[in-house]
Amino acid sequence: MEQNDQFSLKNKVIVITGATGVLGAAFSLYVAKAGAKVVVIGRNKERADNCVASIRDTGGEAIAVLADVMDEDQVIAAKDEVLKIWGTIDGLVNAAGGNIAGSVINPEDNLFDAKVSDIKKAVDLNLFGTVIPTHIFGRVMAEKGKGSIVNISSLAAQRPITRVLGYTLAKSAIEAYTQWMAVELGLRHGGGIRVNAIAPGVFLSEQNKDLLLNADGSYTDRAQKYITNTPYRRFGDPKELTGTLIYLLSDASSFVSGETVLVDGGFNAYCGV
Repeated sequence: MEQNDQFSLKNKVIVITGATGVLGAAFSLYVAKAGAKVVVIGRNKERADNCVASIRDTGGEAIAVLADVMDEDQVIAAKDEVLKIWGTIDGLVNAAGGNIAGSVINPEDNLFDAKVSDIKKAVDLNLFGTVIPTHIFGRVMAEKGKGSIVNISSLAAQRPITRVLGYTLAKSAIEAYTQWMAVELGLRHGGGIRVNAIAPGVFLSEQNKDLLLNADGSYTDRAQKYITNTPYRRFGDPKELTGTLIYLLSDASSFVSGETVLVDGGFNAYCGV
């Protein structure tokens, strides 16, 4: 294998959940550009179709499969559809997730008035919205003994970021799950199946825009704090996550498993001085 081929995803079938979101759409496009056949999974047909169209416009291959990652039957049906069309699955990107408004605790709120039911919803979406697809799509990779799974963590799992309690609990659990699955799959399949995670810095998305943007489109105080504490002094661009993603999906990372890679413009490393 030539050195540059290590990073190729040519002919690999990669499933991407949450592909109708801002980050998921960028993942889908650039994974396709790396040569993969991309399965765009989301709940919104229009967005899924638009994502597929963008990929095909660049000469890539993609299909849209509608499924709610919290519904096991829908995910099983999605898996069956992928196997019917392309016969295999080589990689999974668990990009589905987001915040639940009721699990956000504002400065003026009493901490102890937070609704546990809303916190549970945030944990369910972000944790079990990763566990369910992993168990269903991952089974296909386990049966052939080869594949790569990439989960999406967060800075909230690295630092105690205010307000987002449910999200913090879920993303901390994602990192534990990533390590646990990496160990178990490594022991059972001799290193053929890898599990890693990416922890993005701050990227504007549908899930966080209410916390980061005022009604007039200007940055909130919270957004400005993020920027001030990022050495790059800006938010990330979604495409800046895709190089790391392609690396983790490709054969270039064949001896990497159980790791969380931060892509955050130096935020986590910066002490503010």
